[in-house]
Amino acid sequence: MYFCHSYQDLSSKIAGLWRFLGRELKIPQQTLDRIGSNNTEDVTAKCYQSLLYWRKNSANPSKRVLEDARRAMNIDTGGRRDSSSDRQGDHEVHPVTEQQRLASSSEKAGMWRYLGKELHIPKSVLDSIEMKPSREAVNRCHDVLRQWEQTTSEQPRLVLKQAQQKVNEIYTGLEEKLARALKMTYKKQYDAIQPIPYIRDRLYRIDRIFVEGGVNVLVDGSWERLTSYQDILKDKRVTLLRIIEGDPGYGKSTLALEFAYDWGEGVKGSPVENVRILIILRLRQLGGVQSINHAIKWFLLSEENVKVSDIKAVIESCHSVQIILDGHDEYPDRDSENQSDIKDIVMRKMFQNLNVSLTTRYLPKHYDQSARRYKLTGFDDRARDEYIRKAVVGDAGEQAVRRVKQKLKDNPILSDLCDVPLIFVMFAHMAYEKKDFQKFKSVTEFFRYMISCFHHHLLSKMSNTNVGQMRRFENDHAPLDQMAFDGLSKEHQKLSWSEEEVRSQLGDDCCEYYVRLGILIKEEVAASSTAQSGVEIRFYHKLFCEWYAALHIARLLAGNWDPSVLRHAHPYDLQYMYRFACGLSQDFSEKLINYLRELPGGDKFTILCLLEQTGDQDKLVNVVSDLCKKTLTISDDDNKLMQRSTLQLLEIASNHSVPTICLHLDRCLSDAVTTGGNLLLNSGLHVPPSSTLETLEITGKGLDIPEEEMVGLLAYADKCDELKELKFNDGCLLPLSVPAQIPPSLGTRNIGVRYDRGHGLVYRFDLGADQWVVPESSKSRSLNVTMTNDDSQLEQQWCVQELDLASAAGVPTSCLQIDGCISEGVTAGGNLLLKSGQHLPPSSTLEMIEITGKGLDIPEEKMIGLLAFTERCERLKKLTLKGEQLLTPVSVPAGRIPPSLKTRNIEVLLHSLEELVYRLNLVEGKWVKHGLGTAQIRDIVQLNRSTEDKWRVRELARASAAGIPIARVDIDGCSPVADQSGSSLALPRSQLSLPILSTLQELWIMDRGRRMNNTEVVGILSYTAQCAAVEELLFGYQTLPDRVQGAVSTLSTLRSRNVSVKGGIRTESQDVYTWRYLDLHAGVWETEK
Repeated sequence: MYFCHSYQDLSSKIAGLWRFLGRELKIPQQTLDRIGSNNTEDVTAKCYQSLLYWRKNSANPSKRVLEDARRAMNIDTGGRRDSSSDRQGDHEVHPVTEQQRLASSSEKAGMWRYLGKELHIPKSVLDSIEMKPSREAVNRCHDVLRQWEQTTSEQPRLVLKQAQQKVNEIYTGLEEKLARALKMTYKKQYDAIQPIPYIRDRLYRIDRIFVEGGVNVLVDGSWERLTSYQDILKDKRVTLLRIIEGDPGYGKSTLALEFAYDWGEGVKGSPVENVRILIILRLRQLGGVQSINHAIKWFLLSEENVKVSDIKAVIESCHSVQIILDGHDEYPDRDSENQSDIKDIVMRKMFQNLNVSLTTRYLPKHYDQSARRYKLTGFDDRARDEYIRKAVVGDAGEQAVRRVKQKLKDNPILSDLCDVPLIFVMFAHMAYEKKDFQKFKSVTEFFRYMISCFHHHLLSKMSNTNVGQMRRFENDHAPLDQMAFDGLSKEHQKLSWSEEEVRSQLGDDCCEYYVRLGILIKEEVAASSTAQSGVEIRFYHKLFCEWYAALHIARLLAGNWDPSVLRHAHPYDLQYMYRFACGLSQDFSEKLINYLRELPGGDKFTILCLLEQTGDQDKLVNVVSDLCKKTLTISDDDNKLMQRSTLQLLEIASNHSVPTICLHLDRCLSDAVTTGGNLLLNSGLHVPPSSTLETLEITGKGLDIPEEEMVGLLAYADKCDELKELKFNDGCLLPLSVPAQIPPSLGTRNIGVRYDRGHGLVYRFDLGADQWVVPESSKSRSLNVTMTNDDSQLEQQWCVQELDLASAAGVPTSCLQIDGCISEGVTAGGNLLLKSGQHLPPSSTLEMIEITGKGLDIPEEKMIGLLAFTERCERLKKLTLKGEQLLTPVSVPAGRIPPSLKTRNIEVLLHSLEELVYRLNLVEGKWVKHGLGTAQIRDIVQLNRSTEDKWRVRELARASAAGIPIARVDIDGCSPVADQSGSSLALPRSQLSLPILSTLQELWIMDRGRRMNNTEVVGILSYTAQCAAVEELLFGYQTLPDRVQGAVSTLSTLRSRNVSVKGGIRTESQDVYTWRYLDLHAGVWETEK
């Protein structure tokens, strides 16, 4: 029988045909309608719910029935239509079958209008079909075919095939035209890249300046580094929605353009090389646009003679479409209540079967939770070197490269900022071209210098007359500052303005000046949902918007400061605005810093703002002192800039003897842990020892710290002069001992090394005894440990260590639950063996083990190994085995059971059919009924060639051996055979054998259509006679001999016990199924008893 995961797989393959599959499975039409209305857009969900309904309500929900329905629809195992049947009889006048209609509906489904036209269906009818609420093109295509059948006198296959051929020709032309036009549009974009916006006479093609930065992917809650940006689209683990996150300036839009270049130029090996249609839309342009097809027409194909309906038809029909939605954080309608295709795509209500990538600074409020998340991490040293050589110095040689790199070294305050690709690009070009490039003490100083370069470059190209008129805009830009601040400080940020609005606020001359400067950009956008386009003005990049907004905040700080104006301006999204404001307003920045410190998580941003202070050092130290009174956290979720700012704060505290209460390294410590006496972070940053740090806390899911790295950590702790405690928790994997040399001063300083495993249990490492210990009070606590097959290898390793630590420290473990993860080998080297390869050693404090596992086979040798493991667990009281189809031996040789199990009176329990519980008699090696009261297998036990038959046969034998009554066994389709001795009943079709069941009460043989000879019948009768409790034997729908011969003794035994032998059978002489009884005296079948 199909299980849920099989249903999900099938649903994803034939989603568009769910109604037709439902009809083949005889699901009522009203039920299909209800399923359709409950899952309005998600066709996969509709198909899945249909299958679940069928499985629950069908009299025979078997795999065979489902396969028959699939074949009836001409669908292969991959969900594709098999059109081979359509090749026959094309020139005959036959009706179009349902199967052909299904195949036609699926093939180029988006071209349903064109198919309708070829079949001469009126436009009004096609319009009415389009007005139906369903977005499924395959359903509309099916409606077209049904309409055609109703209006044509004949339905020859040839007519339909000719119409399909014509539609395919039209489609091929449309797809090629659309692809060619898109490539031309993208070429205009990727051929005109401006690294520095004010130098407009120097344009680059994207491949000349594109350099790969870091890319991480989120897997099981942890960020893993990808080798290349191309892996984003090559990643086989990914769902059909990808979300690519990145801070401002980290190259999200550049990445989208690089994919456009790869596709347009046919770059070999690129994941988009063979994509038929690539759609890249800048979401900031789509305010008020509800239809993605209109957006494609207006912004990508405005100059082409392509209709919106053609775009829609191609996208719905093409087998290979990639969509990249760039800049969701700048999408004007992201927070509005109005519906749009973009929102439906992000929620996977539309284009469920297309690959969609979404770039954004932060996660959308609503999105499909199955999406795969990626994060751009910026430039490292390698990427910066590559960019300098590739795009800055060109053929100028290594000396020019070294000169640019030296200027970066001369400006260490900018080293973090230059992780941001956008900033580094401008820095590198200016450092190369400006002979007077200066040293900077803060990011604010650098940005002020960069803005001045913008003005200088433009003014140097103007006539003297114009310079005098325009220079005033360099210093007098309060309206621009106000506009930037108002846009960023709204609850829903506004990052672009209509041209009329900007001219009204700034004046025409000021507006034109900043557009010529390159700081403001004109961009075509949708004016409304009806008008095709308009012109809006935005800042070249959001960083520039933050700069001018910061200038406005600096003026506010100098006056009557009202922090409520910032209530919607979260520092996480606008960190540069706050940093710039503190750097621009040195005298009044304390107001802003105090405001930030009151915000949740505001300490991180306070640190960044502090680094912009280049004036009063005493004021700086006072703020640092206040911050260090709370825990400082460096998290793996922080970008490199945030991490380095915290490290700089630690350095300031250390240099000025400011006590630091605690440094918390949260999931950010590298696997290498230490290098050169420093701690090493995943980001590549180093954490040097701090002379004022008092507590170091390390957390990290799955962080494995072996012995040599633990020694390095202890040596690092020794170098922190004021350190009092080193703490580990939340998923760290630590060694049970550290036999290598431990710095002796750690013991004399009485530094505490603690390991918090949760559930209130904290281990302390005894440096003298080289082992983990717990207070005596903790030994009264009790652990419960659960391991499942769904756990990752690291999670299982964590559980194994939990048991090891508890055993070493004498902490009782009341129960270990092992659910579905025991290996088929069961034990190895005296340990339990898990599917992950982990070995679970015996625990001296473990009290109970519970093992569950569907289909787990524990034969005799493995059962003995399991009992031996149990013996080594010194405090163990109970071993419980349970689970569907858990196969265990019917008995265990008593001589091989470890003797101590008997003296310790350990309970070995087995849960079986109908909640029966057996206990292993450790003296005799037999399973006996556990507990008081009567036990009976009341339900019918079916043996029907299913995967559960082996387990059922084993449990029937166990019940019989334990004297537990078995109400009835049905043997269906297994062709049971027994020799005349009847010592067992062979089931050749299942390759099993049913032993004598001394407690069986009824036996039914259900082999429809089987013709049995006398020897076979006598064998079954002999087997029944030896089942001492049988009261009834029934044959169903078989052909049997007229008389049973050679079974006098067997018939006598059955007669003496008053056994009823009957069935709905036919005999060799009467070829009609009739209800008959076997006369146990004469051995003949009679119609009446």
